[in-house]
Amino acid sequence: MHVIESGNVAAATGVKLARTQVIAAYPITPQTPLTEKLSEFVSKGQMTAQYIPVESEHSALSVCIAASSTGSRTFTATSANGLLYMSEQVHWASGARLPIVMCVVNRGVGAPWTVWNDHQDSISQRDTGWIQMHACDHQQILDTVLKAFMVAEKVSIPVMVCYDGYLLSHSYMPFEIPKQEDVDRFLPSFSSDCKLDPEHPLNQNTVTLPDVRPDIHGNMSPGYMEIRHNLQQDLICSLDVVKEVEDRFKGIFNRGGSPFIESYLCEDAEYVAVCMGSLSYQLRDVVDQLRNDGQKVGVAGVRLYRPFPNQAVIDAFSGKKGLVIFEKGISYGNQGPLFTDITSALYQVEERPFAHNYILGIGGREIKTQDLLDTFRKSIQSGRKNEIKTEWIGLKL
Repeated sequence: MHVIESGNVAAATGVKLARTQVIAAYPITPQTPLTEKLSEFVSKGQMTAQYIPVESEHSALSVCIAASSTGSRTFTATSANGLLYMSEQVHWASGARLPIVMCVVNRGVGAPWTVWNDHQDSISQRDTGWIQMHACDHQQILDTVLKAFMVAEKVSIPVMVCYDGYLLSHSYMPFEIPKQEDVDRFLPSFSSDCKLDPEHPLNQNTVTLPDVRPDIHGNMSPGYMEIRHNLQQDLICSLDVVKEVEDRFKGIFNRGGSPFIESYLCEDAEYVAVCMGSLSYQLRDVVDQLRNDGQKVGVAGVRLYRPFPNQAVIDAFSGKKGLVIFEKGISYGNQGPLFTDITSALYQVEERPFAHNYILGIGGREIKTQDLLDTFRKSIQSGRKNEIKTEWIGLKL
């Protein structure tokens, strides 16, 4: 069935189709309509789940941690300072290896207060041990929620599904709602191998000593460092799982197929614009115009940000003449974080493309297509291979 609805409704529909059992959330703009829609689904009997209203974002994720620890499929959502307020529990969820799915409706972080879109909120949490996926339109929001549950439950690592506030969350676009029986075929019910159960008592996440130690059975158990190493290794291995899940999804629903990087006219491109989120679709208009001018250009949207798909970046961009990386986030005191990750991945490539970094759209500043066109054209013409620089687009100083 095809509908025309908001991105937040697309996300809520994905959560419902996943047969999520426990939802806990605290409203924050621009996430609020997502959680309102879920509460409506539950109250109308359209979804069999426990919807738990809480007093804060910290409590929302705490409830999800508790519910997931008992083997329930759980979901929450937040934005901006709400994500930062739950930061302690964000670390806890990944350290406890709980397959929670959380939508982050991207919004700028205060102070000063802003309710508009950029990527600084989820970018600030990139080193918490969560998988981070970015959606570019409403169909991808719904589909990515379904894939996120499967990936999370296969690798026992929580997943953030990130999408742009207002640009996607409140705009209306057509998308297809898959049949419930097809979703059930794709995403089986959740069964946890290690869960809290009164009939089988156990301790979880107790104080861990620096070194390895014997457990109550005399078997050597990992120390804190080994536990963190295991999370890191499993995050890297989850790249294969993300690909497997994408292939399975495409086989059932005949959509998708680009788990790491979604490319547009990149096959013969000499210069590629790179970004995350809905900006990659806006840049397609720029690419089309430059193609009409005879330039071999393309655009690539990074769909999986953590774990960072290093090999996919190498495969996609080695041999290109130049990359123009646009991003709505900044690693303060350094450069754009996507720029840093991409150039790091390409360091081992002998013939590296030059890379230019542009920060834009911070706090919802309008991103004009003409500015993107002028900037892309300027980078192509300059082609400085050895110069590392970060510039801002749209500043009015």
